[in-house]
Amino acid sequence: MSGLLFQTFIYLCAAVIAAPIAKRLGLGSVLGYLLAGIAIGPVLGLVGSETQDIQHFAEFGVVMMLFLVGLELQPRMLWEMRHRLLGLGGLQVLVTTALITAIAMLMGQVWSVALAIGLIFSLSSTAIVLQTLNEKALMKTEGGRAGFSVLLFQDIAVIPMLALIPLLALPELAGDITGLAGTAADAHHDSANLLEGLPGWLHALAVLGAIVAVLLGGHYLSRPVFRFIAESRLREIFTASALLLVVGIALLMMSVGLSPALGTFLAGVVLADSEFRHELESDIEPFKGLLLGLFFLTVGAGIDFSILYNDFAGTIALALGVMLLKAMVLFALAKTFKLARSDGWLLTLGLAQAGEFGFVLLSFCLQSHVVHPELAAKLSLVIALSMLLTPVLFILYDKYIRSAKSTQDEKPADTIEQLGTVIIAGNGRFGQIVNRLLVASDVPTVVLDHEAAIIDMLGKIGIKSYYGDASRPELLHAAGIDSAEAIVIAIDDRHRAVEMVEHVRRHYPNIKIFARAYDVNHLYLLNKAGVDYAVREMFESSLELGKATLKAMGKHPYKIEKMSRTFRAHDKAGLRNLYQHWDENIATASNKAFLASAKEHGQTLRAMMEADRLQFHDQTERGWTPPPKGYEEKFES
Repeated sequence: MSGLLFQTFIYLCAAVIAAPIAKRLGLGSVLGYLLAGIAIGPVLGLVGSETQDIQHFAEFGVVMMLFLVGLELQPRMLWEMRHRLLGLGGLQVLVTTALITAIAMLMGQVWSVALAIGLIFSLSSTAIVLQTLNEKALMKTEGGRAGFSVLLFQDIAVIPMLALIPLLALPELAGDITGLAGTAADAHHDSANLLEGLPGWLHALAVLGAIVAVLLGGHYLSRPVFRFIAESRLREIFTASALLLVVGIALLMMSVGLSPALGTFLAGVVLADSEFRHELESDIEPFKGLLLGLFFLTVGAGIDFSILYNDFAGTIALALGVMLLKAMVLFALAKTFKLARSDGWLLTLGLAQAGEFGFVLLSFCLQSHVVHPELAAKLSLVIALSMLLTPVLFILYDKYIRSAKSTQDEKPADTIEQLGTVIIAGNGRFGQIVNRLLVASDVPTVVLDHEAAIIDMLGKIGIKSYYGDASRPELLHAAGIDSAEAIVIAIDDRHRAVEMVEHVRRHYPNIKIFARAYDVNHLYLLNKAGVDYAVREMFESSLELGKATLKAMGKHPYKIEKMSRTFRAHDKAGLRNLYQHWDENIATASNKAFLASAKEHGQTLRAMMEADRLQFHDQTERGWTPPPKGYEEKFES
């Protein structure tokens, strides 16, 4: 039996059976897909030559994945990671390429072929690594962020690599070379490049125009278009428009010779602030997951084991050698950039493999007559084997590195036995005071915290709280957020706090949200996310300390109170005025309008305080009675 319907049934059957079993065994879905692909391809022979054609289509899952990654990244965050993006990512590509090129030349390859091999093996698997990091909840760790920086730089570096490879062509390979078993097709060259034959300056201008079109279109055109589509209240049309956006941008990038993954990533970053971000994510996610699973299945099914049988020891040694060399470079860079032990090992083990863009470069090397087909087939097998071994490395990380962390990281969330009117996320020094005040006022609370040591210590003094990550939607549901009247977000993680406000405001619009802000910038982010009331954690305590200092300087308590009220009112008004010039995508030190307004605001404070100091009692303050002479407060909060 053959045909499209039968092949679809085989691939879906393999995915449905293998992925859940692998996930349950703790192997991860990626390894399950790869093993299932090997089973239906080289082992059972249920699929054959059509694997390459399916892989062409399945690679679009990588494009969708980078679009979703871009949706999670705001331009401000991308700017903050620029040092790791250029430093860590750039050094990894350069050092790995140089070392592999040198080794290949020592093994007898000419310099051009050796350089091509170095470029191919310098890249890691964006699909496997990001999928696994998300599955294992490691994406927001320092190691996960560092790994993402390296992967993002690698994806961008593919563009100049594609431009360099034709310059490495060997005259003796200039004949007609067709076919490559086991490699993915090059999405950049399957479609016609509309810029072929144009002068260099015009080509560069067209490429720049395509990028500008993606950025400006995403910023100015996407919102009114999606708003118009949303008003139709046809969910399937919104899904179709989301797919149209991704496919259209990918097609535009390919038509000018750029990576479609890079284009969709930029579009995702531009749309990260859109009110339709969550809808786009939920609509694209199922297609991304299905196509990525299909991609991994085709990688497993496309492995040419005949090459492995003919030279088993040499091929295995080459695959392990490449992974060992890349791991050594990554480990050295982790030490150089001062990553913690577990984060450094996550970076080292996670990115030691070759990647799917290696297939792309390898296919292009064949088209450009850079490598011989026999060598290309062997390199293709090495790439596939290294990808196959990557989930095993993540298992080793989980078992021997991650397990060495403190026990609170592994403790499961507590079962919440009672509900309350107010949910408090975070029971540190800030959340404790809020909780004590509410409990003392007979307001029932449910307190969540992810630090087991704090929960155990507070339990000994009678303060009940539950262990768990309060940013998880299922834990908030278990805590009774559906019936709660208010939530207080007092966690230390600024980024997660903003995400929590966005989630709660979106899914529970009637609940009151109160949050702790780290500084003014965080305060503005929380306000933008939809918080009802946010307070800077150090403001009131700093103001109280300033009042105590003025008292020690001999100021009268009445004047101190009057000046502190004036200062608080002036600060509140200043926050409102400065918000008009605040831009989360511009660093505060570079925002000239914000700095000028802040400077003007500071200059008015002293004049306002001086005028207020010289005034007598006004109508609003006659009820305030100064303390008697010699009065001293014995207890300070």
